[in-house]
Amino acid sequence: MSDETARVKSGLEEYEREDDSGRLPFLLTYREVKLLGITGVGFFLDAYDLFIINPVATMLQYRLYNGGALPAGLEGFLKASANIGSVIGQFAFGYAADYFGRKAIYGKELMLIIFATIFCISDPTGDLTATGSLIWLSVFRIILGIGIGGDYPMSASVTTDRANLRRRGTLLAYIFANQGWGSLLGSLMFIIVLACYKNVMDVKGETSKVDGVWRILVGLSLVPAFGTLYQRLTLPESKRYQAARKGADTEADPIDELKKKADADPGVAEEVRTVPSSPSNSSAPTSTVTPPASVVHEPAHGKGSHFAEFFRYFSEWRHAKVLLATCTCWFLVDIAFYGINLNQNVVLEEIGFAGKSGSPWTRLFKIGIGNLIVTGLGFLPGYYVTILTIEKLGRKWIQIQGFLMAALFLGILAGKFYTLSTAAFIVNFALLQFFFNFGANATTYCYPAEVFPTRFRASAHGMSAACGKVGAIISALAFNSLSEKIGTPAVLWIFFGCCIAGAVVTTLLPEVRDRDPDLIYAEEQRQAAVDEKRARA
Repeated sequence: MSDETARVKSGLEEYEREDDSGRLPFLLTYREVKLLGITGVGFFLDAYDLFIINPVATMLQYRLYNGGALPAGLEGFLKASANIGSVIGQFAFGYAADYFGRKAIYGKELMLIIFATIFCISDPTGDLTATGSLIWLSVFRIILGIGIGGDYPMSASVTTDRANLRRRGTLLAYIFANQGWGSLLGSLMFIIVLACYKNVMDVKGETSKVDGVWRILVGLSLVPAFGTLYQRLTLPESKRYQAARKGADTEADPIDELKKKADADPGVAEEVRTVPSSPSNSSAPTSTVTPPASVVHEPAHGKGSHFAEFFRYFSEWRHAKVLLATCTCWFLVDIAFYGINLNQNVVLEEIGFAGKSGSPWTRLFKIGIGNLIVTGLGFLPGYYVTILTIEKLGRKWIQIQGFLMAALFLGILAGKFYTLSTAAFIVNFALLQFFFNFGANATTYCYPAEVFPTRFRASAHGMSAACGKVGAIISALAFNSLSEKIGTPAVLWIFFGCCIAGAVVTTLLPEVRDRDPDLIYAEEQRQAAVDEKRARA
């Protein structure tokens, strides 16, 4: 299918041309909803999988070990497997999206998710040993993770490439909020499917039927995946990426290319009129000073030298420190966020929904209710406060206050872990979740998509996201063993330290509200060429 035909089918080119200066950023048009529906499904699946693996592991205890605990090593591998795959996918798909183009790659990550999910639910638990069944599931969850990880840089880049500057952060925050809906729907579906099996499991005592429950729960993720696959595969290349690539493959002036884009695209005309007042500083605010068109710049390199161009760009400290900061902040927040959320049994025990007594069905149902309570308390409210305020408060302020407030409530939980009442524990935990999501958990996703130029955006976003997943893996594998050695409060103090460090590192980042990295990059190229010409003269 040609790009032109794809544009007609998707209708997204009209969205790119829209002038939304008179509309509140969080009010969506039909085409924006359509774009977010296409790009947000990966985050929905990521959160759905993050939630579902804990009850699936519990159900496998009854199916494979007669209710006994899973082997510690295999349980850790099973829970960490998707995150391990995510690291691979974020690196690989991020670089591929910049090198080959978004259109060439988008949708392939979803095909990988579908393939892996089908094989996960095909786990032959009746034919393999218990160990073999867990290894089968873990291996295909790694492949699933590669697809989910690839969705991070892909969806961020596809959305940012099409976003009007005034609404870019809001659209990214909407995408990330799908994590909240994935967690909520996962907990609801767990309760509903389990309720359908109450008679056969609780009344008839056929506990092995739990094998059907976890397969249905995992398989339900295929519905949104298949529902958006065609739209992703037929999505046309964005004009912004085409302009960036054209400037790279020819000796055309990059700012002139953006100006030509503005002539045909009124929705971004304001962006192109705004150029950096201090081209030597990539974090400088923007102004309305237009550089002279007569300035000669060094020709950009083509696709074949993209790797070298990437390293040339980040060999400059002003760019490297920003990449280092986005990677480090995401790493630190995921240590704390996933350390808490992959081990919700601590919270469930505190509020009386750990499923420690009763029949197998009763225990599982209590865990499902507890997870629903935890998800509803802080997840969704935090995401949507970010959506409503990100264009007003800015990314940097939200990230710093989010880190500091999360540190505050982690400190309270750690210092009063054994003395807090149940009500106080729930309130503190809910506020902790709120400020994770009205804070660094959301903005660490937005920052790499907004601060780097189009040519390197997906690669840099993939690297930042991969560092986050490394933090999640470390936290998932180390939490239980550290809790046994030094106690849960001490582990919470470690998370407290990560949040304080994250707030400090955030100070290295520029504010990206109303900031166009493509124009800044173009000005840097021009200035470098002028400096080189003067040096030769």
